[in-house]
Amino acid sequence: MTHKNSSLQAQFLLPVIFFFLAGCSHSEPRVVLYSAQDQEFAEKVLPDFTRDTGFRVDTKYDTEATKSVNLYTELVNEKARPRCDVHWNNEILATIRLQRQGLYQPYDSPAASPYPASAKAADKTWYAFAARARIIIVNTELLPNEAERPKSLLDLADPRWKGKIAMAKPQFGTTATQAACLFEVLGAEKAKDFYKGLEKNQAQLVSGNKQVAEGVGAKQYAVGLTDTDDAMDEVDKGHPVAIIFPDRDGSKEYPRLGTLFLPNTVAVVRDCPNPQGAHKLIDFLLSSKVEKELAESESHQIPLNPQVEASLPKEIERPDNAGGTVKSMKVDFEKAADLWDEAQAFLREMFARPQS
Repeated sequence: MTHKNSSLQAQFLLPVIFFFLAGCSHSEPRVVLYSAQDQEFAEKVLPDFTRDTGFRVDTKYDTEATKSVNLYTELVNEKARPRCDVHWNNEILATIRLQRQGLYQPYDSPAASPYPASAKAADKTWYAFAARARIIIVNTELLPNEAERPKSLLDLADPRWKGKIAMAKPQFGTTATQAACLFEVLGAEKAKDFYKGLEKNQAQLVSGNKQVAEGVGAKQYAVGLTDTDDAMDEVDKGHPVAIIFPDRDGSKEYPRLGTLFLPNTVAVVRDCPNPQGAHKLIDFLLSSKVEKELAESESHQIPLNPQVEASLPKEIERPDNAGGTVKSMKVDFEKAADLWDEAQAFLREMFARPQS
């Protein structure tokens, strides 16, 4: 062999050897997490898990505009060869739909024992924690008289709100979930009437719940439908907004109507690469410590574990089924998941029309 050939072989082999050694150097165990929770809040709690367990967390996040949809699609596409260990979703109906497709592995988490039965899947494939409420946000300068502000979700179909309402695109995230839940609680026809009223009132569709809250804070809209975490961001910034928990005292005409509280959920992905690490991460996320941290962070998520004592801002209230003061919408999430496709088909057709 010539010196020249030896030199060429060395140039070829050295990068290969380096790559191999570099790959072997990552002996640190890891857990792969797909998270629809906002990155800024998830990243504040995950370092504690790594410190306590030695497991590194590699996280893939969803985007605000397509919240919870992209990760849902990836999990379905990866079913034959899962890459994800734990799915942290930010709304429950997509979780139930993934459960029905067999994408989750049952796990009896000891950390879930204090939670109410409604926060646990019957087959132990998912657990609910750290809720947000679907609320009405109003601009207090545009609507200074508290008595004139909407009190019920159904108030927004009244013609007096024409041209004054904003909501996120109803194909995504908690806006889509709220629609399916209303189909279940009100019945399909009444729910359709409500959304027809919003369309007739020229409700403006924006890219996400955050943009709804920001638009109300900036006086672009008088009223918006959004989540408590996005609304509280405007409150914390000192913008002229108020949060209304709709139907907080219930409704005589629709006795199951109340404020919709939507939890985060966590689940182990079936046949995941690291089930041991997945179990540890599930236990960590369901811990009282994490619910308290999420409640006292800027996201102000609402604890579902009745043992959690957290300092919540005065604008945030707990649901009545978790010891709070606001009537929670009595929705059957399983039946709402059954109505998902019907609700989505209707909303796509309704809000694709030119608004008049």
